[in-house]
Amino acid sequence: MTLKFAFSRPTGTDDERDRLFQQYRASGYQGLQLKHGQYAPYLRQPERFLEEWGHLESAGSALIAGGSLDEQGLESLREKFRFGRKIGTGLIIFCHGVSRSKVTAEDIRRYADILSDMGEEAQQHGLKLSLHHHYDQPVMYREDFDLFFDRVRQGSVGLTIDTAHLVKSGIDDCAELIRSFKSVIDNFHMKDFSEGEWQILGRGAIAFQPIFEAIRDVRYSGWVSADEESGGEIEEGMAECLSFLKNGFGIQT
Repeated sequence: MTLKFAFSRPTGTDDERDRLFQQYRASGYQGLQLKHGQYAPYLRQPERFLEEWGHLESAGSALIAGGSLDEQGLESLREKFRFGRKIGTGLIIFCHGVSRSKVTAEDIRRYADILSDMGEEAQQHGLKLSLHHHYDQPVMYREDFDLFFDRVRQGSVGLTIDTAHLVKSGIDDCAELIRSFKSVIDNFHMKDFSEGEWQILGRGAIAFQPIFEAIRDVRYSGWVSADEESGGEIEEGMAECLSFLKNGFGIQT
């Protein structure tokens, strides 16, 4: 089992974004998983991203992209494929911005067909497409995962597991989901949750020990990202989250 630790969090200003880029390596992370606002200014100028941040290893290890699957949304996703290829991204993480209340089982199967096509397009750019399940998005309930991944073409779309979104969606047995979908999981967003709010890892109410055990049991290798959306200070979140992850996996610091 070889884990690579990434960090991800929203930033509200250019100064915050720059601090994120400047400090993740020194804080002990191997990569960043970028929110849309952190790479959007560079989408049509990938050379500018490389000029500013290309000296940092895995500064854009993953791009988080939200949107729809209409023609406009698909073209927006393709733009991210082109950008990701040029800056050396490995993973495009897709959050499907449609309310679960408006979705039927047949819709979920149709989305699986569309994303299978897009995942195969991503592979032509040397990228992987990973679905980020989400509270109040099409893949939300436990049965939705079966519907979606039973339909997805093998090898075309991976799964980003988000611990807090699972719990917020009413899925308390995160370990079961990890074991059941081990063949498609290609990324983790580790985030804590309590009283309706995202929390720094270790400060919320999620029982993480079974999650760590499941990840070890399935022999997962790849990116594990601290997805820090509590609104706290960048430096505080970086330090606490990495310490929590390393302790949870039994990694000596």
